[in-house]
Formats: sequence, C-alpha cells, structure tokens
Amino acid sequence: MPWVQLRLNANEETAEKYSDWLSACGAQAVTFIDEKDTPIYEPLPGDEVVYWNNTIVMGLFDASHDMDKVVSYLQSIHPDKAQMKFKLEQLEDKDWEREWMDNFHPMKFGERLWICPSWRDIPEPDAVNVMLDPGLAFGTGTHPTTALCLTWLDGLDIEGKTVVDFGCGSGILSLAALKLGAKKVIGIDIDPQALQASLANAERNNVEDRLELYLPKDQPTLKADIVVANILAGPLRELAPTIIEYVDHNGLLALSGVLEDQAPTLQEIYGQWCSMDPIQVKEEWVRLSGKRS
Repeated sequence: MPWVQLRLNANEETAEKYSDWLSACGAQAVTFIDEKDTPIYEPLPGDEVVYWNNTIVMGLFDASHDMDKVVSYLQSIHPDKAQMKFKLEQLEDKDWEREWMDNFHPMKFGERLWICPSWRDIPEPDAVNVMLDPGLAFGTGTHPTTALCLTWLDGLDIEGKTVVDFGCGSGILSLAALKLGAKKVIGIDIDPQALQASLANAERNNVEDRLELYLPKDQPTLKADIVVANILAGPLRELAPTIIEYVDHNGLLALSGVLEDQAPTLQEIYGQWCSMDPIQVKEEWVRLSGKRS
C-alpha cells in the first residue's frame, strides 16, 4: 500500500499538540524525530515524556487521503498560519516488514554465541544459538550496545549462575545467558510489551522454565552472580543504588547504553562499589564492567 508522510516542525511545547492534530486528521501512525541530533534520555518510571527543542512530528497517511484538506485544516487551527512549516513526502510502496526481515541475518558474538532470526536457518547447529523474534521490543543484536553485552556474556563462565537482566527488552541478553548455561535469569523492564516479547522468545528457545520476568514495581529482592543493564546513561545514573543491590559479593556487572562522553561519570559512580574494568568502545557507544568488592 502506498503512503504519504506529512512532516511538521515543532518544539517541546507543541509536539504533543501536533501529534493530536495529525491523529484527528486520520493519520495511521504518528512518530517524533529529533531535527538537531540532541540526546534525550529515557525517562524514569512515572516521569513525563520530554521532547526535543526542535522536533519533527510525522504523520503517516494512506495515499488516497485528501492531503490538501488535511493541510488546510491544520493551517486553519494553527495560531500562526504563516509559521506552520510542513513537508509532504510520497513513500515508496514496499513491504517494510518483509524488507526488514530480509536484512536481519544471523550474527555471531564472541567465540560461540549466535543470534539467529527465527525465520532463518542456523549457520552453526553445534554453536550456542539464540532464536530471536524481536516483536514489539528493542533488542536484535545489531546495535553496538547489545553487541558489546553479548560479547561480554560469551566470554564468561555462566554455567549454573543467577543473572539479572535489568531492562530486558526483547530478552536477547536473558536468552543468551540461559543458552550459555545460566541456572536462572531474572528479566526486569518498565514496558509490559517487553516482558511479553521476552517470554515469547524464551518459549521459542525452550528456556522459559528458567526465566522470571517482572515490572519494576514487582521486582524481587535478590543477589545475582551476574547483572547486566543495557538501558541508557540517565537511568543507569539515577538507578545505580537499585542496580548495584542486585550484584552479589564478587559478582560481575556490565552496563551499556552509554556514549563515550557519559562513561567517566558512570565509571566513577559504580566504582564506589566495584573494581571497574577498562571501558570498551564500539562505534561511540561503550560497555562498562566490573566486579563487586
């Protein structure tokens, strides 16, 4: 099906209002992107969503939709018609889901770990293979932060260990730990859809009996041999006391979702409790790791 995309220039005050306008005009989907490449970090549970100072609000419409009528309506309700900046784009008629699936290939991390899309053949049947369908949740192994964490897990002796995956997303790190021999993994995420995706992927890999999943409000009190948190620098900083409480004495910790210039601050924060390793970098993203003192 062909589509038309309407882009509106907004700011942090008007972005939500423009989104409502586009939805009211019949947009099939509305998304936000940053016009100036300014980082905005994931909000903590309960915090308000923060938009960029220069936000582009994009509405996706069926190509048969009367876009002249949409634009005229938006101009009629805009406080300053002359200041309403917009752009209409015709999108190529593609099966976007199929195209994404065709370009998601099996990937190897470390010496023995493969992440394999559930719809593709396994390259090395005798390796440690995680079959993954990301579904609605983040985490395919293609992002540098996920790759850094997967490589770290592959280099550990996980056999019989308890692991906490803080911010589990699709469950990719949880599944990797389980396939590498973990006795039990506890996955925690603020998004219920992430927990659904993690459970579905665990069932696909026949490891659901060793995976426990929780929202933050339900998370248990426990100590783990290994804790991995691939979220973002803001929550890693704010939630440091919570995350570190999961790490047992002499337990191992890995943190990612962090840019190079954010790493020294987090290295210092977690260095209060851990003996920290040298920072590992991949495409401007980093992984911090250490051992609980």
